[in-house]
Order: sequence, then C-alpha cells, then structure tokens
Amino acid sequence: MKHSVGHAILVGAMAVACTGTMAGAQQKGFALSSTTFKDDQLMPVKVGNSRANDPQNPNCIGENVSPQLSWLNPPAGTKSFALLMTDPEGHGGAGVNHWVAYGIAPDVTGFAEGEVSKPSSKYVGGTSRQGVGYFSGPCAPASTQPRHYMFLLIATDFAPNELPPGLTKEELTAKIAPPEPAPRREKGSAWMFGLFLKPAN
Repeated sequence: MKHSVGHAILVGAMAVACTGTMAGAQQKGFALSSTTFKDDQLMPVKVGNSRANDPQNPNCIGENVSPQLSWLNPPAGTKSFALLMTDPEGHGGAGVNHWVAYGIAPDVTGFAEGEVSKPSSKYVGGTSRQGVGYFSGPCAPASTQPRHYMFLLIATDFAPNELPPGLTKEELTAKIAPPEPAPRREKGSAWMFGLFLKPAN
C-alpha cells in the first residue's frame, strides 16, 4: 500500500496516537479495503453526512451511507477488532473523530455499504465528535483540495464484549495502549485513506 510523504506523516501520527507503534501487520498481509472507493481516492458524495443528521451544517450534503469495508489476514491472537474513522485535517489539524467502533468479533470480515450508518450488533459503538456510536460521514467545507479521511483497523486481544459502549477514541486507544508497565493490547493495524471533496454546486 503506497501513500505520498504527506500521507505517511498522517499515518505515523495517527498510529502513535492510537497504538504508540505500528505492529507491522500491514506488511505481513493484514489489509483493509473497500469496494465503495479505492485507497487514496475520492469517496462518493453519498458517503458524506446528511442535513437530516446535522440540519445546522450546510456542508453536510451527502446521505451518510457508510462505505463498504473488508479485511483479511488478521494477526495471530486477534480476539476482536476496533475501527476508527478520523479526519486528521479537521479543526485546524486537531482532527475530527467520525466513527469509533470496537468489539468486532474475530470472525467478522467486513461491513456492507450502509451497514454501519446505524447501530449494529456486529460492533460496540463508541462516541464520535458527533456524539453517536455509528458512522458519521464527512461534512467538509468547500475547497479546491480534497480532505483526507483515515480508516484505521486495529486487531486487539480484547474479548468482543470486554469493553463498555460509549468510549471516545482517546479512551479506547488508552485501553489499547495503556501506560507501562501495563501490557499493550494491539496485535496489528491496517489502514486506508478516503478523500472527500464538497461539489462546487
């Protein structure tokens, strides 16, 4: 999986924030993909959040249809997955957390398009910046440059029902990578980027 230098920096920064270090599983075949968009390419407008979900935001021009996601070759010892969608460029570089999900059973290999636009028994919903546990699509302001959205899949050794619902990204990643000497709980990570650009009209 190839990215520009800028993307590599974003990946590194997100990896440190989420797990401290990447476990190398990406290079060993643990991979995340989508049929809705290609890695590092534009996502369709329908993925954007809707005015129904955020009536006060004129930048929400989509249908909040979550993209299809699938993965393969999880690392040995994986007991559950966590999935984060983050806009590293949002809020002046402070980032915006669009989706926090975890407790995804090890036999789950993906989500269909639109499946996580609502609560599901296939994952435990955390708390995004939008205050919900399900997918909240982009509401990017008009720009000549697309905004980047990172989908980060983390394989963990947590049992699927081990963590309580409602965790923020910061709370979740603190449990995955707690301060020493507590053991780290990640087994590996895989990621991809989707781009979003608000149409001119």
